[in-house]
Amino acid sequence: MRNTLLARTGLLVVSVIALLFAGCDDGLLSDEVEQWRFAIEETRGSVQDGYAQRFKELIEERTNGEVEVKVYPYGTLGTSDHVTELVRMGTVQFAMASPGHLGTMIPEVQVLLLHFTLTDDEEVNKTALSDPQFQAALAPLYEDKGFRLLSVYPEGWMVWTANRMLRRPADFTGLKIRTMTSPMLLAAYRAYGAAPTPLSYGEVYSALQLNMIDAQVNPVFAIQEMSFYEVSDYMIFGNQAPFITTSLTNHAFFEEQSPDRQTLILEVIDELDEYIHELQKDYNQSRMDIIRDNKPDLIIVDDLTEEERDAFRQASLITRDVFVRAVGPSGEVILEELLASVERAKETHGWDEE
Repeated sequence: MRNTLLARTGLLVVSVIALLFAGCDDGLLSDEVEQWRFAIEETRGSVQDGYAQRFKELIEERTNGEVEVKVYPYGTLGTSDHVTELVRMGTVQFAMASPGHLGTMIPEVQVLLLHFTLTDDEEVNKTALSDPQFQAALAPLYEDKGFRLLSVYPEGWMVWTANRMLRRPADFTGLKIRTMTSPMLLAAYRAYGAAPTPLSYGEVYSALQLNMIDAQVNPVFAIQEMSFYEVSDYMIFGNQAPFITTSLTNHAFFEEQSPDRQTLILEVIDELDEYIHELQKDYNQSRMDIIRDNKPDLIIVDDLTEEERDAFRQASLITRDVFVRAVGPSGEVILEELLASVERAKETHGWDEE
């Protein structure tokens, strides 16, 4: 079975490569224009699309048209696993790689999936995730797989939509909630008593509609884009974790660039850190307004008490042990680095939990 799956994956990747290099309008350009391919895990109009489109705009502008960036939305080049394989091979130069998928290749990156490791403050969390020491700890893990880590950023709080009220871990008992395939996400929801059910992103709407699952979790903009709220009765903000993704490039590709080009890429990425932080806030707020207008009878819960949230926090702590046991010593190091970056970010912002 595993060999068959690998063979099918390999055939799809080969087919995608053939398509990319065929003589169509997104294939190779003339000698005067170099093409960089950027694959994202979300649809047009998403936070990741906003990031990639701004990257495209800045790169093309600052190379005076010598480089064209082609952005590929979700599904165009296969699954997220296929995309990361294409980046590893150098066929695609840039991509978004969220921990829920990348964790099968780089287990340590699943630290970004753990609940209640960050704060309730988005500014503090942004600073913690962009902390140079934390990213320096992650970078060698990416290099070992042929990637160069470019950035780590949040796309907004992960929000539950469900067919029942969810205010405490006991409410999750037996709940069939869709998650990505990461073992850490499965462990996180089992810790609440749920029955996590991995499904591809494109299957979630119909699964909710047909009552194959009871709930799902995503940022607000994704819930609106994919219309998950249409087939849910409740929308609950637990602030247990933001959705975090990473942008990366092929390591060999980056090293082959001239010093000026390398500097340009890194400068654009630095600019995008602040840009995407503001964009995701705007996207999530505007999409929340659309959800409220389109489904006024949706029950929106954004008032969990500190006692209720603490029950989730306490239940989630076991997943840290699960993470360390599953990943090993390197996992413990990465977890410590993340928690230390959060403490430094709190000091930077003068953040007081009280």
